[in-house]
Amino acid sequence: MLFSRRYNRKKRHNHSSLKNQHDVLSQNPISSVLLENLSGIQDKFNDTPDLIVKQFIIKQTTSSAALVYLSGLTDKTAINNNVLNPLLFKADQDDNYFDIKVSLGLVKETNTWRKIESAILQGNSVLFVDGRFEAYIFDTQAWPQRAVEDSSVESSLRGAHEGFTESGGNNIALIRRHIPNRELKIKELTVGERGNTKISIMYLADVVNPEVLKELVDRIKQLDVDSILNAAVLAEYIEDNPFSPFPQLFLTERPDYAAFEILHGRIVTVVDRSPNVIIGPTTFEAFFKSTDDYSSRWIVASFIRLLRYFGFFVAVFMPATYIAVISFHFEVIPLKLLMSVAASRERVPFPPFIEAIIMEITLEMLREAGIRLPAKIGQTVGIVGGIVIGQAAVQAGIVSNIMVIVVALTAIASFIIPNYDMGAAIRMLRFPMMIGASLFGFVGLTVGLMTLIAHMIALESLGTPFGSPIAPLRFTDWKDVFIRFPQWSILKRPKSTRSIQIKKANSNRPEGDEH
Repeated sequence: MLFSRRYNRKKRHNHSSLKNQHDVLSQNPISSVLLENLSGIQDKFNDTPDLIVKQFIIKQTTSSAALVYLSGLTDKTAINNNVLNPLLFKADQDDNYFDIKVSLGLVKETNTWRKIESAILQGNSVLFVDGRFEAYIFDTQAWPQRAVEDSSVESSLRGAHEGFTESGGNNIALIRRHIPNRELKIKELTVGERGNTKISIMYLADVVNPEVLKELVDRIKQLDVDSILNAAVLAEYIEDNPFSPFPQLFLTERPDYAAFEILHGRIVTVVDRSPNVIIGPTTFEAFFKSTDDYSSRWIVASFIRLLRYFGFFVAVFMPATYIAVISFHFEVIPLKLLMSVAASRERVPFPPFIEAIIMEITLEMLREAGIRLPAKIGQTVGIVGGIVIGQAAVQAGIVSNIMVIVVALTAIASFIIPNYDMGAAIRMLRFPMMIGASLFGFVGLTVGLMTLIAHMIALESLGTPFGSPIAPLRFTDWKDVFIRFPQWSILKRPKSTRSIQIKKANSNRPEGDEH
């Protein structure tokens, strides 16, 4: 054991020493000798067959040079037409010896290996020139990416049929199309020691609360990780309470919804290489809203939203209520219904809790199998598997018909929640509620409900109360919570955003002809 501890301590020390040595070497300036720089490139990118090194003579200055890039991350057309062609074939007698003229808009100079290494890995091309102590970085990024398509997770009937892609630049452009305003600002950060991830924070400068913005920026700057692979990973790092089942930051694939939240005073964080963006601060009621709520008539949208809240309570408490009633409080059931339930359960050898656990776990496995299987057979497996297994379980006397109905209604209620993260949290919460109901009946169910409410009240999102506008109570924000009032009647931004500019519209709706 002592040897193992010494070995691990020595291993960590060696790893730390190698990392510090690598950092020191990366900070060293490049040489003015081209061959030495190329040797340094080969040392840093050994066993990298997609590294391209093209050596040539610059016609403008008659100097030896080399262009270095990764073939899979660069635009070959831009390199050939805008970099190599001007350097190889164009000469001007008035050119200064120290000018490198290419037909690219963005050209940077650097003399440190760290910036050169990072530029190559990000898809830029780097030009080394013999006799110069600086290298030139050309913006030639063009990695494989998919086209803008409709979101498969957040579908919309009347909203825009375009979703975010894995390109951070494209995602920013999609949001800018919805908010063409000079007050839309962007803060850029880079996170990750091994895989540098570009993070863009978008907000309206004259609306957003500076304290909330500073809190978000500080949390991201404090991260010390190898890499941020997607927006969900970043959200898990910066959320207020990582042990809560509820998501405290909203993830969306829809540019129109992200723009809608920016206009309300919230902050959108775009993570490069991720098809989702992060919206914060957010509240509990935001997870029950959908894009179609604002493209449908307000009466219809209000009815559907109330249906979602009802589905929340059904999904969390219906199995637990069934267990409590059958195990402890069967006297609350009408006599005729009680006889029907008794007849259904007479062959079932398990108590209601075990019966519910069996069906709920089976349902979750079917749901997960339907997601992982190909789309053409996933739905078929989910539907057919549920029907076949449910019918077989009833005929075998393992579960009752009433239990199958309860589980089916619970599943439908959980699928009505428009946000995937909140839907997953709701499906998980039903299990502790079932345990409490099996032990103490309605008393355990009440304690579980009170614990859930207390936790939601104590929860925060970027320092903003998660339960707002219900806790703390803010009636002025209730026009877009349980019922969506007409758009012309919602004149102020939600107080939960803590925005510095509250007013968002005037009550100048034109009156119709009453005659």
